[in-house]
Amino acid sequence: MSLPTTDFILGVDLDGVCADYNSGFRAVVAAEKGVDEGSLPFPTTWGYDDWGLSTDDYLRLHKLAVVEKRMFRALPVMAGCPDSLWRLSDLGVWLRIITHRLYTNWGHAIVVSDTVAWLDEHRIPYRDLCFLGNKPQVEADAYIDDAPHNIEALRAAGNQVIVFDQPYNRSLPGLRATSWVEVEELVADLAAQKQAVQPQIPGLDAGADRLTRRLAP
Repeated sequence: MSLPTTDFILGVDLDGVCADYNSGFRAVVAAEKGVDEGSLPFPTTWGYDDWGLSTDDYLRLHKLAVVEKRMFRALPVMAGCPDSLWRLSDLGVWLRIITHRLYTNWGHAIVVSDTVAWLDEHRIPYRDLCFLGNKPQVEADAYIDDAPHNIEALRAAGNQVIVFDQPYNRSLPGLRATSWVEVEELVADLAAQKQAVQPQIPGLDAGADRLTRRLAP
C-alpha cells in the first residue's frame, strides 16, 4: 500500500535512542567479569575497548545478554521517549522503527519477540518495525540515530539525520538532540516544513499511558 504524499516518515533507531542498551549490557558484563558496574565507564568511543572487550568478547557477551539473560526484554527506556513519540504520532508523523538487532546468528525469534514485547510494555507507538543493518535502504524523510557509522552512511546517501546525543558521537556535526523533548521539537519543525503534520485531534489523551488509562476499570 502506498502512503499519502503528505506523510512525514521518521526512521527511529532503538538502542541508544529509545532503549538504554549500554546500561543493560553493562550489568551483564559486570556480572560475567565479577566486577562492580561502576568500574565500567559508559563508552566515550564507539565500541567497548574501555571495558577490555575484544570483538569476540563482545559478540559472546552480547549473545549471552540477549539469548540467556533476555536483555532486550528488560532494557531501561530513555526518559521522555514514549510521550514524545505519541505526540509526534498525533501530529501525523509516520513512525518507522529501524534496528540492527539481528546481526548475530541464532536467537532471532527471541530478539524479535522481546523487542515487540518491550515496545508494547513501554507503550511506544510505531507503524512499521524493520530489522536490518543497511538503514539507507529504508525510505524515510528523516532519521534519529546515535551510531556514528549509521549517521555517516545515512547522510552520505542524502538523508536528513538527527544525532541523538551520546559521548561517542559528539564529533559529528549537524542536527543534534540531547533529549527526547529536543527530538520532538526538531522533528515537528522538519515535518512542518514539508507541510505534513496536523494538530492533535481535540479530546485525544496525550501521553504514552493513554492505553493503560482507557483499559483501566
